[in-house]
Amino acid sequence: MGKVDLSIIIPAYLEEENLRVLLLRLKKTLANLTLKSEVLVIDTMEPMDNTKMVCEEFGATYINRQKGNLYGDSVRTGIIDAKGEWTIFMDADGSHSPEFIKELIKHKDSSDVVIASRYVKGGGSDNSKILIIMSLIVNMVFSILFNLKCKDVSNSFKLYRTAALKELKLSSNNFEIIEEILIKLKRNNKAIKIKEVPCFFKERMFGHTKRNLFAYVFSYLIILIKLKLMK
Repeated sequence: MGKVDLSIIIPAYLEEENLRVLLLRLKKTLANLTLKSEVLVIDTMEPMDNTKMVCEEFGATYINRQKGNLYGDSVRTGIIDAKGEWTIFMDADGSHSPEFIKELIKHKDSSDVVIASRYVKGGGSDNSKILIIMSLIVNMVFSILFNLKCKDVSNSFKLYRTAALKELKLSSNNFEIIEEILIKLKRNNKAIKIKEVPCFFKERMFGHTKRNLFAYVFSYLIILIKLKLMK
């Protein structure tokens, strides 16, 4: 394949319907960029729907998760397989607009992490008020406790330098791995440059969310304690 500039990693779990729409839009978006890119869809360990067929239809690379079916397993698998100089993670449910990728890559040479941010001026979300409030609290707590100079720590739609990701030893199994990545990148590089670009997140297109509210809250409490105690 030769040198790859950009890897797009999409964790997927029963997202066949959404991927049919997302991958088509993504293919059109990437065709208009000058960067050489790859799209990696990280599915379950064993196929549970026709995600592989959809990937073949739209030219995405289909990869099965390694060591487990949890979200953290998909993230770790994606990082291992990414070949690009930069990596973007995005959700498979349609909440992240592939057309916004061009806004993220504008800042790739001047930043270590570029965040599609819901919580800077001009950003937002279709989520309910209670979910937005909970998310704001989570993000504020992580930002203060770990001295992260950004407002949207917890969303996965971010651009990273791939080499920095590959240096990380990530242990979280659920969605809190997103915060773990940023915290450990900051610990490895005190002068890390984080750029937030305002972005609006939509509701998922098809299917149901994989986030369990109680598990969500508990997992964040655990990762807070674990990462604060970690040297």
